[in-house]
Amino acid sequence: MNYAQEDQRRFRLIPFTEMTPEQRKYADAVMAGPTSSTGSAAVVPGASTLGSPFNVYLRSPLLADRLRVVAEYLRFQTSLPFKLNELAILITARKWTAQYEWFAHHRLALKAGLDPALAEDIAQGRRPAKMAPDEETVYDFCHQLHTTHQVSDAAFNAMKDKFGEQGVVDLIAVSGYYEMVSMILNVDRAPLPGGGKPPLPILKQPLP
Repeated sequence: MNYAQEDQRRFRLIPFTEMTPEQRKYADAVMAGPTSSTGSAAVVPGASTLGSPFNVYLRSPLLADRLRVVAEYLRFQTSLPFKLNELAILITARKWTAQYEWFAHHRLALKAGLDPALAEDIAQGRRPAKMAPDEETVYDFCHQLHTTHQVSDAAFNAMKDKFGEQGVVDLIAVSGYYEMVSMILNVDRAPLPGGGKPPLPILKQPLP
């Protein structure tokens, strides 16, 4: 553990032994849920506490449990292919320069089949040089939504034609949810496991 980084954390890690009944109920549900099987550094079977963002959510247990249900849908039951869902999460992490979020989901995106070169272009603030048509559809929609807070007819129709209206809604939802997660992690100053180097450079200009 890198104690210098841990000292930057704003929300103290709460051990299971110190949790209120409401907090423990939430923590147990997270530990028993699908996130625990992903290799997440925040949800480690047998650990004495939860990492961020879950540790931060503990401060509002009822909200935490509502968010857990939403998150598990968006992560594991979404109508979007997992590779494209993870692509949307990486785009969001890059927009917010959410270092921990990128760290947590980069490996999942690659595991789901995303080209490492595509992810590297996003990390470096470049529009990916090579994208499959479905990747470009998701990228254009998310980029416009994050950058202009609107979506053109062309981007909307391309997304709807490929993934249906449910796909459009699920993409908006995963983007919005991970904006909140990025906010939580950045405010918390969540440290990278092992004191790792932040994976995202600080961009002077927004993504093109």
